[in-house]
Amino acid sequence: MNAALKRFRIVSYIVGTFLIVLVFIAMPLRYFWGIEELSTTISPIHGLCYMVYLVLGFHLAQQAGWKFWPQTVGLLLGGTVPIGSFFVERWAHNRILEEHPQAADPKVRDSEPV
Repeated sequence: MNAALKRFRIVSYIVGTFLIVLVFIAMPLRYFWGIEELSTTISPIHGLCYMVYLVLGFHLAQQAGWKFWPQTVGLLLGGTVPIGSFFVERWAHNRILEEHPQAADPKVRDSEPV
């Protein structure tokens, strides 16, 4: 669970940052001043990062044992709203630490001893 949580946290910040840049910088440059280069570069990067976000978010929710609705769906939709992924990441992190206290210890491995 530690590795899944860490990967999700990293990709959440990446997706959130790219979405903020896309919505608040690249799109206004494109539609108000006709400068399309930034939006044509940022859009596919954000799209790829969001697909990774979806996969890692679903994997994290599955490992945490969350129901599909509303926890998993809410987690996955967090990357669609500017700054939403930052709040969803914090919510997921706190909830996982409440439900699985062993996830707070970086020395604990994901696999059980055999």
